[in-house]
This record gives sequence, structure tokens and C-alpha cells, in this order.
Amino acid sequence: MTVLFNWFYVLGSCLMNEICPRKTAQPASPLLHRLLKARAPSPTPTTLVAPLQTVIFISEKEFQRQGEQRSPDKTDFSHGCFFTTAMEFCKTLPSESSPVWVLFLFCSLFVHVGCLNEEGTALLSFKKSMAEDPDGTMNNWNFSDENPCSWNGVTCNDKRVVSLSIPKKKLMGFLHPSLGDLSSLRHINLRSNKLYGSLPVRLFNVQGLQSLVLYGNSLSGSLPPEVGNLKYLQTLDVSKNALNGSVPISIIQCKKMKTLVFSHNNFTGSLPDGLGTNLIQLEQLDLSYNGFNGSVPRDIGKLSHLQGTVDLSHNLFSGSIPATLGNLPEKVYIDLSYNKLSGPIPQNGALVNRGPTAFIGNPGLCGPPLKNDCSSDSPASVPSSFPFLPSNYPPGVSDDNNSNGRNKRRGLSKGAVIAIVASDIVGIGLIGLGFLFCYWRVVSCRGKSQGGHSGKKHNGRNDCCCFRKDGSETPSEHIDQFDLVPLDSQVNFDLDELLKASAFVLGKSGIGIVYKVVLEHGLTLAVRRLGEAGLQRFKEFQIEVEAIGKLRHSNIVTLRAYYWSVDEKLLIYEYIPNGSLTTALHGKSGMAAFSPMPWLVRIKIKKGIAKGLAYLHDFSPKKYVHGDLKPNNILLGQKMEPYISDFGLGRLANIAGASPALQSNWDPSEKQENQLSDISGSLPANSGLYYQAPEALKLLKPSQKWDVYSYGVILLEMISGRSPTVLMATSEMDIVRWVQLCIEQKEPLSNVLDPFLAREPQYEDEIVAVLKIAIACVHSNPERRPSMRHVSDALEKLSVSD
Repeated sequence: MTVLFNWFYVLGSCLMNEICPRKTAQPASPLLHRLLKARAPSPTPTTLVAPLQTVIFISEKEFQRQGEQRSPDKTDFSHGCFFTTAMEFCKTLPSESSPVWVLFLFCSLFVHVGCLNEEGTALLSFKKSMAEDPDGTMNNWNFSDENPCSWNGVTCNDKRVVSLSIPKKKLMGFLHPSLGDLSSLRHINLRSNKLYGSLPVRLFNVQGLQSLVLYGNSLSGSLPPEVGNLKYLQTLDVSKNALNGSVPISIIQCKKMKTLVFSHNNFTGSLPDGLGTNLIQLEQLDLSYNGFNGSVPRDIGKLSHLQGTVDLSHNLFSGSIPATLGNLPEKVYIDLSYNKLSGPIPQNGALVNRGPTAFIGNPGLCGPPLKNDCSSDSPASVPSSFPFLPSNYPPGVSDDNNSNGRNKRRGLSKGAVIAIVASDIVGIGLIGLGFLFCYWRVVSCRGKSQGGHSGKKHNGRNDCCCFRKDGSETPSEHIDQFDLVPLDSQVNFDLDELLKASAFVLGKSGIGIVYKVVLEHGLTLAVRRLGEAGLQRFKEFQIEVEAIGKLRHSNIVTLRAYYWSVDEKLLIYEYIPNGSLTTALHGKSGMAAFSPMPWLVRIKIKKGIAKGLAYLHDFSPKKYVHGDLKPNNILLGQKMEPYISDFGLGRLANIAGASPALQSNWDPSEKQENQLSDISGSLPANSGLYYQAPEALKLLKPSQKWDVYSYGVILLEMISGRSPTVLMATSEMDIVRWVQLCIEQKEPLSNVLDPFLAREPQYEDEIVAVLKIAIACVHSNPERRPSMRHVSDALEKLSVSD
């Protein structure tokens, strides 16, 4: 019986390639025709049908098992059927002829073999090229399927493969050229795996490809010129690989390109001419951390659809910054840091009011916002070792005297020599003291790290470094994008402690949820949860959040740390215990008792807010604009001291893609805490509009005068005790217009004041003085409004007596 089984198995293996070159179930090959003609006239014994059928099916399973175990060079999948090389098995056939009717019966019973279509065969070649698939993502990719449409990571349309998406599955292998045979393919997403090797040229034969996302692998080699064949390509992201060479000029033929990300590779050479002229639909451009050289293309300024950050940092670009970059949209952040650029920084359009972070690392650049001024005589250059001497130096000595008697030069006096020697000794002594101090710092830091702190992470580079750059200029480098990033040296907690802490919902708004978080050791924090944007905008978020984290003022809420990942963005602030100014002024629905604030508390709050805004406007590194100042964003401390919050939050929320309904892995207990709410129950949901300056609805670029107007509205609200909308007999009016109307109609002061303040007549003069300041702040002409520094000075001069 064993001999009979092996004979049928070998014979079936030899005939299978003839029987099943396609999906047909009929034995139509020439070999079968010859077998039919030579068939014996005796009928087939019915008693042999079932045993032979069983043998054949068993052979098929055994054949499939052996085919999968064979090495790639001994298995042929060119027709999508399970068979091994026919000649290899035919050599083992017996020389004597077998009964012809058995052959016919075998071919008739072997009606169908699982045959996969050509696209499935191409994907199986890709599967074979994977040396590792630890998560078993491709376990259901089988030859027995009719097509690959049910396979993991594969999407079909009309039984044609249109998408291959297997991100973050730890696949290790190379990109098989057979992917180029998927003619209907539109999207490839193999990001964050362990792919290696070069980009196969055949891959760029899929002319309908719209997105190719391969970032976070170990691909090498150059970008093939055939990339220009992809006329419909919209997204090309090959960042965080090891690609090299120059970018082919054919890439400008991809005129539908919207996202072009080459960051963190080894690309070299200059950028192709016509990049900005041809790729006019480009929305994201990131070329950072490469070796690009040459000048920055002038036509990049024509990319009017760009958004977010145009990142050209950490390259070798040289020459001057083209003024045409100023033609980019004003909301675009241009990062040119760490190149070899030189000359003055143009001050036009999108290049105006940029902080120094965008230009640092270019020693040849000069002019604002950098501290080194441009020389009017010559462009910035490295100073010579010898000072410049005029042609007539030393005075009184002619060229003739110099040419005829060089030995008559004046020598140094004895006093000058003594002074030089003394200064050298002092300088050497200072240098020695400096090195001694550094040695002491390093030794003391090592002592701290070895004793009592083994359970904590310390940043020895920051703590023990003697000479380091000013932290206000550069963002943190080499930050793990999936870890808690401290912005305060006093941060003594990590992500695990934060996630395990007790949390209470403080408030919800359109840009996230705010939690009160109490750590195990008692520290209380406020955590705001933002949206779920991808990692492509991490650096933009990092630059913004670290700039905000460097602000330190007694009347501004401190941002202590942040957390960024694909699924989670958290901002960790210091916790301010007494709620918002809105609640202190108007109470809150459900509040048991409400006590209006006396004048001394109100003037203290007004002065504190003015100081905080003056710091933002005039003393912060970038002279910021808050842009959304309102009582909900003014928090009150233990002693009713004010803290300006939510500064820069709109920008960060836009980067992080915040939305009111957030789904997150960080989901603390939804306990309600009534100490703070982003939206007060006593005010309409759109009350924030009444704090905006009239011109804010027309102009896109924020102005510090917007904050002055908002501050004036807050002053009027604190003086009158009314909400930003005042209910009249038959209508409602905003508080600014209402106060102006009261002044025009010469209403008594008591009609404007909060009735509670009327009980404090001793402060009437100070109240009137503050009212005048408020009227000046809400002037309809922005140029007529005072600066916050002047407002703060005027409030400090008020003599408030107890």
C-alpha cells in the first residue's frame, strides 16, 4: 500500500504542471490527449475509485506541506499552483508503463487544485522575502485562496489589490520587486518595520500609486529616477532610513505631490531645479537631517499651499536666504537651523517676527532675530587673527621712511611689556580656576548619581556640563518621542507615576480635556489631553512646546512637562487650586455660597494679569501674543494671585489635531471636580467672542493690541460685576458698548459699579482711575490703545489705602 501511495504521489506531482497551468479543472493538455488515445478498453473498477480518491487527496495535502518546507530556489510559484519542479520527481518514475486507465482516473479525480491569481502570487513573493514576521501578520496569506482580498493588510476593489498596509509589525526583510506587478495598487504603508535593502525599480512601474509610506525602516541606496513615472503620487515619506545619493530631477514630474518627507536620511547634492515651480500642490516639505548642499531654491517661495513647518534644518545649504521665502503663507514655520547659510536674514512676509530658533547654527547669518548685527561694510565673516590696520599706520611715518629704514621701527616700552606679562598670568590663572570648577562639578555630580537616586533618571548632561548653550535657543535633542519630556528641573516624576495617579475631570472644551492629577507622593498637577496627529509634526510641536516651557513668570502658569506619541499628547502644568476668574466673579451653577471679591482682591488680580501680559509682550524671547485672553483663562492661586493660562494652546492644539471628542489610551477615572471648568455654567458658550478685539475678525496675524483689548474687557467686567453681555430691556449689548453708552448718557458711577463695590466708597478714586484705563484699552483704534507695560506701570502707581 505504501508503494502504491508513493507511486500516485510522484505521478501526480509530475502531471500537475500539465493539468493545472491555469485555473481550469479539465485535463486538456497534449499529454492527457495522448493518454486518452492509449486508454485500455476495460472499464474502471468502481471498487478502486474511493481508495484512489483518498490517496489523491492525501497526496495533495502532503504535497502542499512539502512545498511550503522547500527552499525558495526549489519551489516554483509562477503559475500559482502547488507543485515542485517536475523533472526532479519524474526522474524517480519506474521505467515500465503503468496502466493507462489509472492515469486517466487520477487526472479525472484531481479535478481542482487551489490556484491563486497573479496578484496573490506577487504578494506571496513579498511574504517570502520577509525573514521575520514575529506578530504573524501574514499567517493567513495562503496559496489555497482564490485571491488575496481576505489577507491581513490587503485591501481590494473589484478583486484587485489597491492597498498594502502593514505598519509597525516588526517585519524584517527586503522589498520584493513583485510588488511592482500589482497594477491597481494605490497605497503602500510599511512604516516602522525593519525593512532593508534598496528600493526596487519595478515598484515605480505602478503608475497609479498615490501614497508610498516607508518611514522608520533601514532602507538604503538611492531613490530611483523612475519615481517620475508616478504621475498620481501624492505622498512620499521615506524618512528615518539610510537612503543616499541625490534626489532625481524626475521627481518634479510628480505634480500632484502634497507630502514630501525625506528627513533623517543621507541624501546629498543640491535640490532639483524647478522643485517649487512644479510641485505647486505641496502641503508638507521636510528635508531635515540630510546632507543637502548648494543654495536654497528660490522657487520654494511659490509653494503657496504649504502648511505647518518647512523643515530644511540640519543640512549643508549655503549662500544667502532667498527673500522669496517670505512669500510663503504667514502661518508656515520655516526652519533653516544648522546649515551653512550666510548674510542678512530677510525681513519680509513669512520671515518676519520669527524667533532665533529657526536660524541658529548658521554662523554666517546676521541681523534680527539673531543677536549678531550685520556690518554695513561687509557681510558677516570670521574675524581675522590680526586686526585691520589703515594704510597710514603708524601716524607720522611715511612709506619712504618704512622702505628705507625698517630697523627704525618703534619697539614696545618696558611698561607695556610688564602689562602684557601680567595680563597673561592673570588669564592663565582664570582659565585654571575654570577647569578646577568644572572638575569639582563633575565629581560632585557623580557622587550624587551614585548615592540614593538609583531609582530616578538623571540627565547628567544637563546637570554636570560646565559650558552649555543657552537653553532658550535650541529644543531638546535626541528626545524619545514616546516618553515624558520634562521642561522643569524640579520635575521628579515619570510617565508611569503619572498614568497610575488618581485623576479628576476639571473641564472639557473644544481643544481637549483637563484633569486634576494627584501623584502617589502628594504632588498635584493639571494635565491637558490633546489630539491624535501623526509623528510627522512632532518636531513642530516640540519647538513650540519647549519655547512655551521656558517662560517663567509669577503670573503665568508653568508648563512643567509634555508627552507625545501617535495616540496621545499630554501637557502637564502646575496645578492652580482656586479655579478661574469667571467663577470668582460670577459664581457657578450648583455653588452653595458665593461671596463677591472686595476691591483690594480685584486690584491685586488686575495688577498681576497686567504684569504677566507685559512680560509676554516685551520681555519674553519672542514677544508673544496670547490671543485668547478671557476670565476662563485666568486662574487664581491660594492667595488669589492670578495666573495666565492656556498661552500658546491654540497653536499646540492645531498641531496635535485636538478635537472635543477624544479617544485615548490614557483614560483616568472620570470623576468630576468642581474647582475649575473651561466653560462656566453661568455664561453662554460663545462668550469668549466678546473679549476679542474688533479687528481680530479681519486680520489673520495676531497683534499684542488684541490682548490689550481683551484685558480692557476684563477690567470692565471686574468693575461692573456684569457678564460680557449686558441684558437690556428688549435686547442685549456687549459690555464695552454698554459702558460707553453709560458715559455718553452721563449715568452716575453707581449705575456702572458692581453693587458690592458701592459699599467701599473709600476706593472710589482708584476705581475711577482703573475705569479710565479700561476705556483706553478698549479703544476701537488699535493704535490708540496703550501698551501693557504702560498699563502695568499706571496700575502700580495707584495708591490703594486700606
